[in-house]
Amino acid sequence: MGLALLAPLLLVACGGPLSSLDPATEATARIAGLWWVMLIAAVVILAGVTGLFLWTFKEGRGSAPVSPRVFLLGGGLIFPMVTLAALLVYALGFGQWLLSRPGEDVVRVEARGHQWFWEFTHHAADGEVVRTVNTLHLPAGRPIEVTVVSADVIHGFWLPRLAGKIDAVPGHPNLLRIDAAGPGTYQGVCVEFCGLDHARMRFAAIVHPADRWADVLRALVNGAEGGGP
Repeated sequence: MGLALLAPLLLVACGGPLSSLDPATEATARIAGLWWVMLIAAVVILAGVTGLFLWTFKEGRGSAPVSPRVFLLGGGLIFPMVTLAALLVYALGFGQWLLSRPGEDVVRVEARGHQWFWEFTHHAADGEVVRTVNTLHLPAGRPIEVTVVSADVIHGFWLPRLAGKIDAVPGHPNLLRIDAAGPGTYQGVCVEFCGLDHARMRFAAIVHPADRWADVLRALVNGAEGGGP
């Protein structure tokens, strides 16, 4: 009963526009699922270790003490190897799924981190290049590849509800894949300390309906911000 009342309080900090526990894409749903699996496993391990610790102080067990070798081999070697191997297999499969998929329908955008703002480069169908500051425009229902780079120091590009976190490294582009199913406005943030105004380095990602994407790009080319989703 006590844990049931405490759980909502513990998750208050995980809510809001930057919540990674409120996924809006399949990728972030998988990331959130992995987080829950690791949390439950950690609680089970903690309970088991605590139980073993208390068991050693129990008097009159009526059984011989367990050999230290059993604890060392079982708890210190076999158990960690099995657990970490299982997580590695899952992570490799998940990482393979997150890799970019080439295709003609892919929308490519560049995100360039600066101290302390984000510059986004969009490419229109007619070859026009449009740059926006702290506002990323994306289409719904199409695969998106965001090339993340940095103009100065290392930054951390993160859209918690749309995609995983990836570093923006000077001279080393990193590729982030996003599949946004539906329109909406999502908040992003830099998660790598990059200087005095790091905490202010936020941005918004506006996901537009697929049938309006060409109009949005045209509006951006003409100097407008493209409107809401």
